[in-house]
Amino acid sequence: MNLRLATVADAPGVQAIYAPIVRDTAISFQEEPPTVDEIAERIRATLAQFPWLVVEDDEGVAGYAYASRHRGRAAYRWSVEVSIYVHARCRRRGLGRILYHTLLPMLAAQGFVAAWAGVTLPNDASEALHQAVGFAKVGTYENVGYKHGVWRDTRWYRYTLRPLPDLPSDPVPLPTFVVAGSFSRLLEAGRLLLR
Repeated sequence: MNLRLATVADAPGVQAIYAPIVRDTAISFQEEPPTVDEIAERIRATLAQFPWLVVEDDEGVAGYAYASRHRGRAAYRWSVEVSIYVHARCRRRGLGRILYHTLLPMLAAQGFVAAWAGVTLPNDASEALHQAVGFAKVGTYENVGYKHGVWRDTRWYRYTLRPLPDLPSDPVPLPTFVVAGSFSRLLEAGRLLLR
């Protein structure tokens, strides 16, 4: 297995994981699976600011995790929302933990302060993963979405990436962070977890 930064060439593998989740479950509130081209554009846009990591095995993309803006207003820029998905063939092998144990330190090193994750209920596996890596429950949006004929709740989790600075500097965009140095060390630490 290999852990690395995603490229737009990973779009077919990412789409193969995400499409059945959109189509067959309420885990994602998206109603129609995105096309490969739409996924490629999401990867490209994300990598302009945030990490998008993939784990690949002999069959292709086995799982992925990425960060995105938590909300659009400027004062939210030190918070990120994180998402993680693992291929059905690879679940219960610890890939989710490895992805988070790599992604979260990267976000802290970029200068982000908090990571937020929303989990559509019920989803015992996702809740267990988030709690196992150190996310804390902060609240539930009740009946916030309607999918597959049912009103759905979303439980929100928070992960403290670093202590609150008195005067925060703007987070470092991913391309600058990759060149700056600690990215490679953090990626290698994640790769060691795969062994």
